[in-house]
Amino acid sequence: MPLQRSDFRFFHRLRVRWAEVDMQRIVFNAHYLMYFDTAISDYWRALALPYTEAMEQLEGDLYVVKATIEFHASATLDDQIDVAMRCTRIGSSSITFSGAIFRGDQHLISSEIVYVFADPATQKSRPVPQALRDILLGYEAGEPVANLAVGGWGELQHGALALRSRVFIEEQGIDPAIELDALDADAVHAVLTNRLGQPVATGRLLVHEPGVGRIGRMAVHRVLRGGRFGQQVLDALIAAARARGDRQVLLHAQRSAEGFYRRLGFQVQGEPFEEAGIAHIEMVRSL
Repeated sequence: MPLQRSDFRFFHRLRVRWAEVDMQRIVFNAHYLMYFDTAISDYWRALALPYTEAMEQLEGDLYVVKATIEFHASATLDDQIDVAMRCTRIGSSSITFSGAIFRGDQHLISSEIVYVFADPATQKSRPVPQALRDILLGYEAGEPVANLAVGGWGELQHGALALRSRVFIEEQGIDPAIELDALDADAVHAVLTNRLGQPVATGRLLVHEPGVGRIGRMAVHRVLRGGRFGQQVLDALIAAARARGDRQVLLHAQRSAEGFYRRLGFQVQGEPFEEAGIAHIEMVRSL
């Protein structure tokens, strides 16, 4: 039975590459399973769940026990296709995903993948945790996947520090003496946490000068970058600046993130410079 795009909430877009087609220039059948597996990885990101850390907290892991493919039409070289996934059933220890590949509105391929939640040490099945059940069913019902909190340092420092330490100190090698400063106490902080309570994005807002706010310490979990979680935090900080009467906000953007801030209305001001051993550029946005 043909599926419709409206049957799904989640889509992963990709383009068929030369290495994935056969002599007829259509996708070799085994690659469709790879497409669905790639989409499943992105599905977890859509849930704001860093997969490895989420499974560690849930004290289990997922193992494929069944994967089926049904062919309706072929994808061809250079096609732009959308791989759609949805969680269709959660049993005692199993989770079933249905998938479809679309070229535009044309339904090309169907799939069903069944996972079993199990103990990683023994690979014996365990009941699906209620927390994971709630996250999956909530996402498919259109519920938010993360909670945004805006407030003071005393309220939010635990989540903000955990994520900032991971990103700036562990990942980027910034000296803790630079990353941790006294300005946190007077800043407005924003922390986005997933439904397991794990911090996934954070940032802070300072007073740069009267009428001008300064946004900084923007950090997003490495696995979840590109998923709009950083934008949620940035939007919240801009809203806080606007609410207190600021006419402008500025920030020091790492050059690798310059495009992100440009897309959200920031403009470059001045020349590039180095901060904490990393190339930066100052950017501003009027409110």
